Amino acid sequence: MKRIFITLILVGGILAGTAFFFRDWFTRQAFAPTQRTVSQPGFVPAEEETGVPDSKEENITTIAQDLSIPWEIAFLPGGDLLVTERPGRLLRIGQDKQVIPVNGVRHVGEGGLLGLALHPDFASNNFVYLYLTTTAGSGLTNRVERYVLSGNELSGRTVILEHIPGAQFHDGGRIAFGPDEKLYITTGDAGTEANAQNRESLAGKILRLNDDGSIPMDNPFKTAIWSYGHRNPQGITWDEDGNLWATEHGRSGTASGFDEVNLIKPGKNYGWPTIEGDATASGMETPKANSGAKETWAPSGAAYLDGSIYFAGLRGEALYEAAIDGTNIPTIKAHLAGEFGRLRTVAVGPDGFLYILTSNKDGRGVVKPSDDKIIRINPELLKS
Repeated sequence: MKRIFITLILVGGILAGTAFFFRDWFTRQAFAPTQRTVSQPGFVPAEEETGVPDSKEENITTIAQDLSIPWEIAFLPGGDLLVTERPGRLLRIGQDKQVIPVNGVRHVGEGGLLGLALHPDFASNNFVYLYLTTTAGSGLTNRVERYVLSGNELSGRTVILEHIPGAQFHDGGRIAFGPDEKLYITTGDAGTEANAQNRESLAGKILRLNDDGSIPMDNPFKTAIWSYGHRNPQGITWDEDGNLWATEHGRSGTASGFDEVNLIKPGKNYGWPTIEGDATASGMETPKANSGAKETWAPSGAAYLDGSIYFAGLRGEALYEAAIDGTNIPTIKAHLAGEFGRLRTVAVGPDGFLYILTSNKDGRGVVKPSDDKIIRINPELLKS
């Protein structure tokens, strides 16, 4: 009996010690948030699937896959998605995927069917704006066109702006309507650095137009130019105070680096190719943040949410978060580094979730199964 009693004490001690030793592991398993990856053929609005984003649950959901170099995304009022693919297709993704061809697109290098924006009054006029690269004589040019979307068809083509210099590289391409309901357009220097400083050229600029393509009366130079001295800006977004921010590709090649996040002011010169990084020069703006000489983000699409600018990294293969303090950026964090490869775009959906587009089929990435994809992310995931 005494031996049994001693044995029970020893067993109990071992169990207690084991529980104590693994207490942290059990705690993590019991209270760890779940992360789930789900594939589905079309877009399922978050309010139907999960309700209001719940900080106790972290979600990563694949909304669409097997895409071909998707570049931009827009959310239709009925819940469907519009997505541009660089080779020249506009996709309408709902319960299935419909392909809407866009005529005249020339997919060469970084050019092709790029930016996409819905008119602020889209619900009543169905206006869709597209930025595309096309042929001009023996060369390339970029232009912005407006269409009427009816079901799965585009009609009523109207040229909003043309003669934007195009090239195999540095075509810019992001378009968006601002809080002032003006259309903002980013253009690259088209491989000719001097374009950025030349106010007679539309290249290397951020442009601002009325919705019909006319020049707003309050533009700083009485032309389409809003700001200049840009190398290849590919992301624009506005914070809750109405400030315009832009992401911009820095130098490339063996000396790659100095990617930028800029606070955009009308009429200002952002320095390319004269200054980069933290350098200063009279009459030129230094970026609010840059990647430094040894790191390359290759930043593309940008979106503002809850005090931060999120921007997609191509070469950096991450979703970057630039926290804003007034008009400064004290910190930049990299999320999901390497998980999905090259990221082209980030957007905030009507459900409050972040949507990212991969760009692994663009000739510079490692193609993974089912690439390219649209991935929906609960922003609570990024707070851990």
